[in-house]
Amino acid sequence: MTEVFTGSFTQQEPIPEAGIAAALDVLRHGRLHRYNTIPDEVAEADLLEQEFASLMGAKYALAVASGGYAMATALRACGIGAGDKVLSNAFTLAPVPGAIASVGATPVFVEVTEDLTIDLTDLAAKADQARVLLLSHMRGHIADMDALMALCEARDITVIEDCAHTMGAKWNGTWSGRHGVLGCYSCQTYKHVNSGEGGFLVGDDPELMARAVMLSGSYMMYGRHGAAPPVETFEDIRLETPNISGRMDNLRAAILRPQLQDLATQCDRWNARYRVMEDGLAQTPGLYLPHRPEAEDYVMSSFQFLLLDWDENAIRRVIAGCLNRGVELKWFGAEDPVAFTSKYDSWRYANPQPMPQTDRVLHGILDMRLPLTFSLEDCALIARIIRDEVARAFQMAAE
Repeated sequence: MTEVFTGSFTQQEPIPEAGIAAALDVLRHGRLHRYNTIPDEVAEADLLEQEFASLMGAKYALAVASGGYAMATALRACGIGAGDKVLSNAFTLAPVPGAIASVGATPVFVEVTEDLTIDLTDLAAKADQARVLLLSHMRGHIADMDALMALCEARDITVIEDCAHTMGAKWNGTWSGRHGVLGCYSCQTYKHVNSGEGGFLVGDDPELMARAVMLSGSYMMYGRHGAAPPVETFEDIRLETPNISGRMDNLRAAILRPQLQDLATQCDRWNARYRVMEDGLAQTPGLYLPHRPEAEDYVMSSFQFLLLDWDENAIRRVIAGCLNRGVELKWFGAEDPVAFTSKYDSWRYANPQPMPQTDRVLHGILDMRLPLTFSLEDCALIARIIRDEVARAFQMAAE
């Protein structure tokens, strides 16, 4: 009998009861705006920033409206503006080049490896084209950060990390987001903590973070940020920095605080599901699984495999066969962007140049979410279905 999966790839777990209770408290008192407090009250957004800074071992943290806003704010804080160029991965999602374009800059795309990380050889070749790298840890795959940071430091390139898919991950014991001058995180529904939308910035540089606080729309209330630089840092910055409002509100902060407390446990649960998928697809003919280095402590809320150098029709057979059995795979090799899976050559505002190595990799990438509503048994079933359909298509192509 042919196995079929009947679960949903978009159904998340409910918000923890502690988050629901905290949200109800905010709704009952009505002070949703982060600066709308009563005497001796510390806003939920302020508490969240302090807790996230402590968790990440950062001096400063800022809670904002989205991960995309965090990236654009980081770029502005680093002085990137109209006419500038910014290095970034060719394999990423639209908010990354979107953040670059939103400040009037132009992306310079860097090739991707078969292991879905930025190609350091191509990065070195393009290092003289920009002074900032917006590094996307796309889909949770972390490059060799020791080598990358050494390269960027030697070339005087400032690194901003997009950690939308790596909150809770580490490289050689250092949190993702703590290698560069600023780390950007997302709290969108499909990320590791869920407030629908939302994001964080973290960093240790007081001037950069003071600019970020002012950019977020603090007006002259920066002194009410417990995880911000000292007030004297703002003396000139407060008068030189535009207000581009993107604050997080107290309702979302209240929902997120209990989730941060559970982050380590949740990350372990995602990784258990990922490993079941890896084990189930290991040694499948024609299927390549990205290598995970020993130095990488990953957090995988999604799963990717590659059908490298496969014919388009054979890949489509795998996608269709899996879909008929309830498994939704997203393909980065389609000509036209579908849902979240747009790619560098569809971002025409960036005037992208052809990238044959990346084109080959993107053509083979199949991607799926791993929500925590999946059991380990669900993941084993999904792996069997994918393995079966890949084997079927691989055999047809060989005949």
